[in-house]
Amino acid sequence: MSEPVVIDGGDRACVRLLLELRGRLADLPAGTIVHLMATDPAAPIDLPAWCHLTGHAYLGPLDDAPTPTYALRVTENAVPTHPKSPWRTG
Repeated sequence: MSEPVVIDGGDRACVRLLLELRGRLADLPAGTIVHLMATDPAAPIDLPAWCHLTGHAYLGPLDDAPTPTYALRVTENAVPTHPKSPWRTG
């Protein structure tokens, strides 16, 4: 199994974070595990909801990470979101 792709979202607000994540995931093959580091307090709520919306698999928080980090798996037939609004499909 290959190493996960680590994305440092820093303290970006979730909308900006999801826009960046959307772009990064588009270049990754299905099955890739991503570890997203994000300190925004909304991340543990917004990220699972966004994964549900798009079809990516939310794997949950990493308990042993020094910075809040969340794992997801890229899926093959993810639903694209609007380029300027990560909460809208299409």
